[in-house]
Amino acid sequence: MNSKIALIGIVISIFSANVYSQDLAPSQVPSLVTNKFKQTFPNATDVEWELKGSLYNVEFEEGNSDDQEAWFDGTGKMVKHKMEISGKMLPETVKATIKKDFSEYAIDDAEKITNNGVVTYKVELENFTQEWKVTFDSNGKVLEKKND
Repeated sequence: MNSKIALIGIVISIFSANVYSQDLAPSQVPSLVTNKFKQTFPNATDVEWELKGSLYNVEFEEGNSDDQEAWFDGTGKMVKHKMEISGKMLPETVKATIKKDFSEYAIDDAEKITNNGVVTYKVELENFTQEWKVTFDSNGKVLEKKND
């Protein structure tokens, strides 16, 4: 009996995940969205599309940069963009806050996130015993700090 319940739970979980996130072939993405994507990121490679809720999510690479991700609404407006960056690419204000408030930590990963025109930086900081995920605004102010 318990194995049947577990199996039903797994099936429901898989179905639920597909409701909220669905892989798409490029032909399934509206032309308004693909045209805006191609215009904004003309050198994109390894392009993969998903429908997440009402937004079209695309993961891709461009040039020498690391992974990127963008979200477009149905009209082709980009509402969010996330890009992996090196610690060297962080604004001086963010680096100064890290040096002052997290001097015992090293930068592991960093992302630049633009959400409806607002730029933030999510940085993973680690030392031998702890790891933090810290979100900064472009002025170096800590917006969120999570123990990872």
